[in-house]
Amino acid sequence: MTADPSLILYSPAGVLLKAAPLRLAARRLKERGFDVHIDEAAARKYQRFAGTDDERLAAIHRVAATAPSVAMATRGGYGLTRLLDRLDWDLLAKSVAQGTRWVGHSDLTGLQMGLLAHKKAPTWCGPMAAADFGAEALDDITPDCFCEAMSGELEAVGFRAPAGFDGLEARGVLWGGNLTVLCSLLGTPHWPKVRGGILFLEDVAEHPYRVERQLLQLLQAGVLSNQKAVLLGAFSDWKKSPMDRGYTLKTVVDHLRSQTQVPILTGFPFGHVPTKITMPLGLRVQLAVEGRDALVGWH
Repeated sequence: MTADPSLILYSPAGVLLKAAPLRLAARRLKERGFDVHIDEAAARKYQRFAGTDDERLAAIHRVAATAPSVAMATRGGYGLTRLLDRLDWDLLAKSVAQGTRWVGHSDLTGLQMGLLAHKKAPTWCGPMAAADFGAEALDDITPDCFCEAMSGELEAVGFRAPAGFDGLEARGVLWGGNLTVLCSLLGTPHWPKVRGGILFLEDVAEHPYRVERQLLQLLQAGVLSNQKAVLLGAFSDWKKSPMDRGYTLKTVVDHLRSQTQVPILTGFPFGHVPTKITMPLGLRVQLAVEGRDALVGWH
């Protein structure tokens, strides 16, 4: 009989204000067949962080040394940027080679892109414990997609593409994540120099003008022109301003498309929203669009 896959919940960034979502997430993950362990420092609190920098660094290294099947962050927030220069990338890459899937999003983008930059090691963009598996109402799609991805059953995700991209085909390394965190890595040793890739981006609580400013930073830095395609997920929870006067996220996308020949597709099912897929970062994928049906597949 095959043992249940091991899964460790750890807190590498922001503080968990309440322990109840963590306990609920652990229970729900156990119900789905995982052998769940909660890292000893997962509920630590120091200012807005889940422990001091040293404590959070030790937690990441402790998880990597254990090399579970799945390493899932409790939440994002902010804090990984403080640790990037001190992370043992060899240890993290060794855990990936042993089969560990590092799963998360948001602030986890720093760790995920750092692993890609330093070691070309793949990770997984997916749900986290507190906001997803610990949510009061568990989304119908997110947990099933996560479980299928972790078991190897999931090899493609589909979404409804905007009009005008029928027949598009592209192959390349899928990379990216949270737009703000990704832009913060530009010019650092932790920036993955991916050419001919498929870049995925999402963000939360960022007004469209701030999203545009960061997208233009990537454009002006030559990042976008080196990609086969750009996939935009959800840009959620921002507040309108009386100064917008019709300026929206659609305005941002339309302007960006006018500045580059690289296909920019909206509607990718990921972001700081209840329904999210789980997908590999750092692996080669194929993007294909037929009509308005888009598919991103990997092996």
